[in-house]
Amino acid sequence: MDRLDRVIATAGPLLRRVDDILATAGAPPEHRVWEALRRVRLLPGDAARAVAALRPDELVEAAPELRADARAYAVLAASLPAPGEWTGAAADAYDAARRRAADHLSGGPDGLDERLRASAELADALVNWMRSARDSVAGALADVLASTEAVTLAGAKVDLAAAREQQAAAEVGAQVLMAVADSYEMGSELLHRSAPLASFR
Repeated sequence: MDRLDRVIATAGPLLRRVDDILATAGAPPEHRVWEALRRVRLLPGDAARAVAALRPDELVEAAPELRADARAYAVLAASLPAPGEWTGAAADAYDAARRRAADHLSGGPDGLDERLRASAELADALVNWMRSARDSVAGALADVLASTEAVTLAGAKVDLAAAREQQAAAEVGAQVLMAVADSYEMGSELLHRSAPLASFR
């Protein structure tokens, strides 16, 4: 359990109220929350819960396993036997096939071993990104829980249509959404940089 796991439940009632106000009453026309909503395309509560659903620990073991497989491919490529004393057209054909197989397993930037190493690096980067995103959103939630806006939105007699409550909801929503949006952009850039992995044959 990390910081986000601890704070998301506490922030739940506040986020639900913020979502209700933004969905039903809106926010001041020029408020920065509108830009944040356009960037994320989710209400603050949904966005925070989406980040909370990220589970970096479930991916931690992927990179070592991928690197072990890469080493195994390299060993396999090196172990393919040469024709030795065998000669002739069949021996030449076998040796050509052996070299192609070895190159495919471990023969440069397009070898399976290099693809596995690149996948391992991506797995490590995704773990780091998920942890960073979770920490960033946890920090934003902790800040809004301690804010005057949270006090304004607390209690049973909050008027969802009142300007004061709309302003408070917009402030809370903007802070949460900006943290999510910034993390989303970092994740998108990471996936963009890893796109060549998808083109391997």
